Amino acid sequence: MAFLYMEAVVGFMIFMYFFETYLDIRQYKALKLPTLPKTLEGVISQDKFLKSRAYSLDKRYFLFVQKFVKIVMDSTILYFWVLPWFWKKSEHLVTLVGLNAENEILHTLGFLAGVMIWSQITDLPFSLYLTFVIEARHGFNKQTIWLFFRDMIKGMLIAIVIGPPIVAAVIVMVQKGSPYLAIYLWGFILVLSLVMMTIYPVLIAPLFNKFTPLPEGTLREKIEKLAASLKFPLKKLFVVDGSTRSTHSNAYMYGFFKNKRIVLYDTLIQQYKNDDEVVAVIAHELGHWKLNHTLYGFVLFQVLTLLQFGGYTLVRNSSDLFRSFGFDTQPVLIGLIIFQYTVIPIQHLVSFGLNLGSRSFEFQADAFAKKLGYAAELRAALVKLQEENLSAMNTDPWYSAYHYSHPPLVERLAAIDKSDKKEK
Repeated sequence: MAFLYMEAVVGFMIFMYFFETYLDIRQYKALKLPTLPKTLEGVISQDKFLKSRAYSLDKRYFLFVQKFVKIVMDSTILYFWVLPWFWKKSEHLVTLVGLNAENEILHTLGFLAGVMIWSQITDLPFSLYLTFVIEARHGFNKQTIWLFFRDMIKGMLIAIVIGPPIVAAVIVMVQKGSPYLAIYLWGFILVLSLVMMTIYPVLIAPLFNKFTPLPEGTLREKIEKLAASLKFPLKKLFVVDGSTRSTHSNAYMYGFFKNKRIVLYDTLIQQYKNDDEVVAVIAHELGHWKLNHTLYGFVLFQVLTLLQFGGYTLVRNSSDLFRSFGFDTQPVLIGLIIFQYTVIPIQHLVSFGLNLGSRSFEFQADAFAKKLGYAAELRAALVKLQEENLSAMNTDPWYSAYHYSHPPLVERLAAIDKSDKKEK
């Protein structure tokens, strides 16, 4: 009976793999269609459509292979008790370097070091192929191999600096125990997330990209005027050198309370000859802020985090659960890992629900930008983003409903046009 937990987890993972592969096949068939959706005919050029189709199909082939390898590896690791074997091996590693393996914090850090190395090794071939074959083939990749590995090494070093104190704090809290443990863990993660949201754009992001103030000119004036009209507390307006790595374009905002910042990818500015189209993109993003979407998302994330820690505290002392995954001890980190595996079914449902909410927010932000008078510019901007990023033009409705956090272009344009007709 002790093995039923693990077998149920592996069985559900395999079931979800086949279900998602079915959706992938549906999407593959949609991508193979030789013509544009009727609503995009005359809107998207045939040349861009063919390039988008080729790019989307290349990525689809890649994902078929990547997902198959992942499910085989994950199932093997769980079913053949690789995790407990690696946990014991990490104990020997900690002892080998002269540290006390009976100290759970040191043992856990040794285990995580091995996991990080393993994940880098297994992910590296896929990352290299995606970046230097698929992205390069379709004109997106601008990275050199040196820049790629430099970013990877920087990421690992940051994890080495930030990770141990966080891991140690969580282990100490769980070891001390408390009827309010879930609240303590949630509070710790809340403070941690606020700190990281504060220091990441200031200290960490600049390690990977260069952020410069948007030069004086009509674009800056229009964005600042729009922000002021909405009482958005814009403190800084940056351009990030995304073109050093990719030609994909984007824009985003961040910051707390009265200290907001907007970041534009340099590729976004280069691709848009009309400043008003860039402003329309910003109007959409400001719509998320004005309609409190960011706040709703943050609060929802905190609620889900608290519920997860509440669930963890209920099962963390279940020796049967640990034994089912091959562990004869009950380390804090392993308990968290096992708990994450056991709630995979719930996570899939939550993810689906979050996607539904996110798509609703996108429609609302589009409508907000339209009310500001940017309907035509937003429409043009969405088409340009679709073309320049070679995003999929044909999408399967089941696939997009399950996976997409943003509505397909066809649906967004239809919503804008529909509201136009209503107003007329």
